[in-house]
Amino acid sequence: MAQLDDIDRKILALLQKDDRAVLATLSKAVGAPASTVNDRIKRLIAQGVIAGFHARLEPSALGLDLLAFIFVGWSNPKIEPAFLKKMSASPDVLECHHVTGAWNYLLKVRVRTTRDLEKFLAETIKAVDGVERTETMIVLSSVKETSEIDVSH
Repeated sequence: MAQLDDIDRKILALLQKDDRAVLATLSKAVGAPASTVNDRIKRLIAQGVIAGFHARLEPSALGLDLLAFIFVGWSNPKIEPAFLKKMSASPDVLECHHVTGAWNYLLKVRVRTTRDLEKFLAETIKAVDGVERTETMIVLSSVKETSEIDVSH
């Protein structure tokens, strides 16, 4: 685990809000020279604290209006490698989490319509031999959706 000081934490918080912030702006906000901020960002990347920089897209602007969470279950553990390969290859799967409880995995999926969701269930999930059950929850609205991590600890 990387050791982070207050300046590192401030830089991380600022970059999560705007990864395109210029060094001069970051420098002023954290009270350190731009060269120092640049060096710290490079170090945070090298340490794996910063995994990458990404544009946050608006799904509805791309016609991806349906968000669903899908629980997937099976009893034979030999199913897992084929399932993971299929989920990793699917552009509809935004997240795939191994979970505890009655289910094996929880998926976060974004598609255009309920027909697309039905097709995804049939051709992607249930196409994996051995998948025994699924439970799908369609999101009606989202109050909060973020990938920002609290770095104040």
